[in-house]
Amino acid sequence: MEMNESYINQIVQSVIKNLENAEPTGDRKLKGVFTNMSDALNAVQEAYLFYKSYSVEQREKMISNIRKLTLQEAEIMAKMGVEETGMGRVSDKIIKHQLVANKTPGTEDLTTQAITGDDGLTLVEMAPYGVIGSITPSTNPSETVICNSIGMIAGGNGVVFNPHPNACKVANYAVDLVNRAIIEAGGPENLVVSVYKPTMDSSKEMMASPIVRMLVATGGPGVVRTLLSSGKKAIGAGAGNPPVIVDDTADIAKAAKDIIAGASFDNNLPCIAEKECFAFANIADELITNMTQNGAYFLNAAQAEQLKGIALVEKDGKYSINKKWVGKDAGLFLKELGINSDARLIICETDELHPFVQVEMMMPILPIVRVNNIQEAIKMAVKAEHGNRHTAHIHSKNIDNLTAFAKAVETTIFVKNAPSYAGIGAGGEGYTTFTIAGPTGEGLTAAHSFTRARRCVMVDGLRIV
Repeated sequence: MEMNESYINQIVQSVIKNLENAEPTGDRKLKGVFTNMSDALNAVQEAYLFYKSYSVEQREKMISNIRKLTLQEAEIMAKMGVEETGMGRVSDKIIKHQLVANKTPGTEDLTTQAITGDDGLTLVEMAPYGVIGSITPSTNPSETVICNSIGMIAGGNGVVFNPHPNACKVANYAVDLVNRAIIEAGGPENLVVSVYKPTMDSSKEMMASPIVRMLVATGGPGVVRTLLSSGKKAIGAGAGNPPVIVDDTADIAKAAKDIIAGASFDNNLPCIAEKECFAFANIADELITNMTQNGAYFLNAAQAEQLKGIALVEKDGKYSINKKWVGKDAGLFLKELGINSDARLIICETDELHPFVQVEMMMPILPIVRVNNIQEAIKMAVKAEHGNRHTAHIHSKNIDNLTAFAKAVETTIFVKNAPSYAGIGAGGEGYTTFTIAGPTGEGLTAAHSFTRARRCVMVDGLRIV
């Protein structure tokens, strides 16, 4: 059947309606999605024990089918995600699903090491942990489910998800998609599972269960701290507040286009996106002009102050994001200010201590701070990044400036002269992931991240030289 607009909308509404209750009563029950965590855990354990006998070739056949279905149903999940969460842009979420389908590594990411010498042969192979528990965010819900599923299945594992409650419908649709793909390719039922109504209690049960041998979470500092105190092997993908520096050697016109593209992508929801800009004073006006010519709307100081009252919440002198505005279109913010515009990004000038600079906004709002030199830019940018070691960006043709910033900021991802999303393989070299583990040090996770090294030693044998 042709996947036209009407048919896609019909599917989206049907699935959302089915998921309004603890268990769907409509068209069909979602595969791998259970009413409670206990049933989900038992089901995935049974599937994993069966899956252990599968060959790498069989794993890859399943993964290939997940990629195919993800590409076919990318628009469905993109529309579901925006409708359920009220965040992001459908067109950009389609791209994100295409990205995880095409550029998430599979079994090719696993390598075997052979060591030979006078005393024989030693093999080091990458083996599964078993059942992995994964907590997924509301910002990239279905993308993270699919990306993690591919990597974890490639590593030979089963997966139990506890999605963010505000994005559980689309996350569970992705769980269903993964299971449909696995079963169609000859794999076991329930190799990837979830619950219809994820809660803190279901999350705690998942983390405490002896069935779960490893934990992976994408979320804020609280989630990461909880994981690290679990006593289990844990991978934590935490928050970021990525700065971008533009110096006076940069191609200013290109820098403006790239920053607009990266900072406005999916309304600045990605944790890798440019969140604040430090521009050399002698090129700042040129940068702002080029930005306004490429999809940005510039606010004056009074308008920026009004915007602060909309986008942020202040308590006891400290600012935090107004959650109901996270991931909203720039046009909605501008409308609230009495401005009619279809701009993709809002820009304004601030000082370095402004909350737009220091708070991770996750909104299409980019503050621009004028700086006098690279030393000042680096100092401010490192402070704004808050030691998350997540992502940073720079536009420059000065090798010394590029090197100095990279050394100072120490981020997992460092993007030079490109939009932020180049750092996860979109327009840049390298693979894609939506689980970027800065706090625990794994970096851009892939199949190898979800395996453990096992050594097999044969003394005085098999070495033929």
